[in-house]
Amino acid sequence: MLTFEYSPQSLSIFRSGQAKPLLTQNAATDKRPFIHPILAPDGVGELTENEPPHHRWQHGLYVGLNDVNGYGFWTEGLTGNPRDGTFHPYPLEPPSISENRASWQVVTDWKTPDGEVLLTEKQSWSCEVQSDTFTLDLDWNLRCHSDLKFGQSPYGGLFLRMPWRPETHGAVLTSEGLNSTETAEGNRACWIALSMPIPSRENGPAGFAFFEHPSNPEFPNPWRVDENFGIAPSRSIVGSWLLAEGESVSNRYRLLVFTGEINAEFVQAQWSQFSDS
Repeated sequence: MLTFEYSPQSLSIFRSGQAKPLLTQNAATDKRPFIHPILAPDGVGELTENEPPHHRWQHGLYVGLNDVNGYGFWTEGLTGNPRDGTFHPYPLEPPSISENRASWQVVTDWKTPDGEVLLTEKQSWSCEVQSDTFTLDLDWNLRCHSDLKFGQSPYGGLFLRMPWRPETHGAVLTSEGLNSTETAEGNRACWIALSMPIPSRENGPAGFAFFEHPSNPEFPNPWRVDENFGIAPSRSIVGSWLLAEGESVSNRYRLLVFTGEINAEFVQAQWSQFSDS
């Protein structure tokens, strides 16, 4: 059974019997929306990291793009780029809760430094909790307010930042059998899984399997896999793409949250189920 705590700028989903929220959706006024923290399914340990020292603009699970008509929606002005745009989420509405499933939406205007709205982003999320895992599904929609060119970039899209530490490292595996950040970086895959030791968690590693849906443009997309185990399926790696005023584009993703090491057979079966939906 799931419960929630809600305000127009924050939403926390709780699992029955757990004092800490399983996840928290943040949508502060005039800030990039993001999900953090996300706990392990057993409630022990935070699997996401907010504002790590190596990338201060990264926030757990979030969306960003590097080049929208020449404006940046990635580094939040923290690198001194005068062409960085801004995020303006609408007030959150209460979620829909049904036993072990919760769903909610986050709607955000993306603006130029001069205040022009380039696009409206809608994130439609659902969380479904099982006995020892849970899933996060996203339908990500961009609707253009003018003709837009999305430029080529080595990263961009739905990005996941886990609390990777060099002294404890971690494991990565793609659907194509690539098992290092160096080999997975920039290559196409249907899914990528990460597992690593988690600070304050002593009962083994935990992680995510990140799925792409076959209906997504450019499927299977190449992935950003950085040296700190940050990952994102990224159409931007392939090349630039265009949307006309009034047009929209959608992508579907699922994140499977698990404890333990990566079980490739289990992850593949779960992706196959998602891909048929």
